[in-house]
Amino acid sequence: MGKPLPIYGDGQNIRDWLYVSDHCQALDTVIHQGKLGETYNIGGNNEVKNIDLVYMLCDLMEELAIDLPVRPCRQLATFVKDRPGHDRRYAIDATKIKTELNWTPRETIASGLRQTVQWYLAHPDWWQSLLSPQYQTYYQQVYMSFKA
Repeated sequence: MGKPLPIYGDGQNIRDWLYVSDHCQALDTVIHQGKLGETYNIGGNNEVKNIDLVYMLCDLMEELAIDLPVRPCRQLATFVKDRPGHDRRYAIDATKIKTELNWTPRETIASGLRQTVQWYLAHPDWWQSLLSPQYQTYYQQVYMSFKA
């Protein structure tokens, strides 16, 4: 706790985020309503820069985690060397699933992140092992060896 939050490169990489229950619902929709042999892109319509996502998570943690050891959490953001060939943007055109199967995600990036953080705070058994010495060694080897 209170350790650096590694962010590849300058944090400007963009990803389209999709809440897990929306993804499951989309898969169910494709299975039951999609045409055999067709391809349907599933997207969240939630394109966010990595740095903005980190800041959103930090703000949520400060709001929801009473015993957070470091405030403001944003000060933990640490830029590390980017991976070679790392894509600047992952984009999904989900027009087909919307127009042909009438599916769109229910959750926004804000509502999905809030639910995710609340779930993890209510289920510490899922993340407590990340505090172990074995995981900390792995973390140092993978992330901190790429400092910018």
